[in-house]
Amino acid sequence: MAKIETTKLVIAISSRALFDLDKSHQIYQKNGVEAYAKYQEENEEVILQPGVGFSLVKKLLALNTKKTQIDVILLSRNSADTGLRIFNSIEHYGLKITRAAFTRGESTHNLVAAFKADLFLSSNYQDVQKALESGFAAASIVGASSQNANPQLRIAFDGDAVIFSDESEKIFQEKGLQAFAENERNAANIELKAGPFKSFLKSLHQIQSSFPEANNPIRTALVTARSAPSHKRVIHTMRKWGIRIDESFFLGGLDKGVFLREFGADIFFDDQHEHCQSASKYVSTGHVPIGIINKK
Repeated sequence: MAKIETTKLVIAISSRALFDLDKSHQIYQKNGVEAYAKYQEENEEVILQPGVGFSLVKKLLALNTKKTQIDVILLSRNSADTGLRIFNSIEHYGLKITRAAFTRGESTHNLVAAFKADLFLSSNYQDVQKALESGFAAASIVGASSQNANPQLRIAFDGDAVIFSDESEKIFQEKGLQAFAENERNAANIELKAGPFKSFLKSLHQIQSSFPEANNPIRTALVTARSAPSHKRVIHTMRKWGIRIDESFFLGGLDKGVFLREFGADIFFDDQHEHCQSASKYVSTGHVPIGIINKK
C-alpha cells in the first residue's frame, strides 16, 4: 500500500481567544482569582459564546483528514478545574480539540514550541510578544468575534512586519515615504526577508494546495498599505517563495476595514494597532506586536 503523504498544521489558542470570556475576566480583575473560580464553577453548564479565533478554528478543524492533519491545542492560564466550562463549550460546539494545557496563571508562551505550533493566538499581549521573540507566528486578539456564514475559510494578512520583515517599514518610519518608494523601486527584484507569519502562511498554503484550485475551501488575501510601484517587490517575493495569495489589495493608505469586510475575512493579521482597531469593526483581528512600529 502506498504511503499517504500528509500535511500538518498546528494552531495553539488561548481560551479567551477561542471563546468570549470578557465577563469572566472582568470578575477576575475586579474581585480576584477566588471570585473568578467560583463564578466559573457556578456557570460550568452555561455555554460560552464564540470568541475572535472561533471561526478560524471551526473552519480549520472541518478540513481535518488523514491527508491534511490539523491539530488545535488549547493553552489556558486557567486551572483544569476552572477550565471545565471551557471544555463543556468545546464539546457543545463539536470542536475536535483533544489536547490542552492549563497553567493556573503561569505564562503559556513556552508551550508553543513544545507543541510545535505554526500559529499562537492569545488575549495575553506579553505571551504573544514572547512567542514572536522566539520566532513563532503569534497574534493578540483585538475586538469582538465576527462569524462568517461562508463555509470557505478566509484569512487576510498585512505585508510588512507580518508576512515580510519590517526592513522596508524601517526606511519609511526613519526616512519617509519618498525614501521608502525609491528603495522599493531599486530593490523590486530583490526578495524581501521573511516575517513572523511566513512559515504559517507556507503551511496554510500546503493545506490549501492539497485541495483542487476550483472551489477551494481556503482563500487568502494580502491587504497592505503599499501602492504602485512598491507592489512589484511583494509579487516577486511571493513568486520566489512559491506561495500563492488568492487576492491582493494594495491600498496606498486607504482604510483596510471596508475591504476586509468585502473580502469576508474570518481573521486578519496586522502589526499596526491603529489598523487593527479599524479592521476589528468589521472582522476578527489579530495584532502582531513586533517590528519598529511596536517599539515606538
